[in-house]
Amino acid sequence: MGRGGDRLRRAVRRRRRGAAAALAVVAAALAMGGAEAQASRGSAAPEARVARGAAPPAVARLVSAPVRIADAGTVRLLRPGDRVDVVAAERAGPPRVVAAGARVAEVPDPEAGVGDGGALVVLSVPRETARVLVGAGTVSRLAVTLC
Repeated sequence: MGRGGDRLRRAVRRRRRGAAAALAVVAAALAMGGAEAQASRGSAAPEARVARGAAPPAVARLVSAPVRIADAGTVRLLRPGDRVDVVAAERAGPPRVVAAGARVAEVPDPEAGVGDGGALVVLSVPRETARVLVGAGTVSRLAVTLC
């Protein structure tokens, strides 16, 4: 049983090394995927957030801004956490983006009997962007595009 036992022990050792190597590759892939996923959601990768010796960027305080979007069907496609660009369409000029990359905080249930059409969505945006959204919503129709 000397030779058979040695072969068995070597085979088990090889399998352990293979499993350990596979786990290391999976862990590295997950670590890289996490940084890439964070970057795709709008935040910078960890190493790109603050350059060496540089001060961290000022953090904008976010507020909740309820916005009436002209097309209620589009709002039904949105879910909390989605990123959208808000576009103001005016009759006198070309459409313009009034909020880029705004995070959808909430999509309230449709209200019964609303005569002006559209649907409400609550966006999480910096305070200044919320002011721009309110102003644009009073003079033009607002639409969203998914980012």
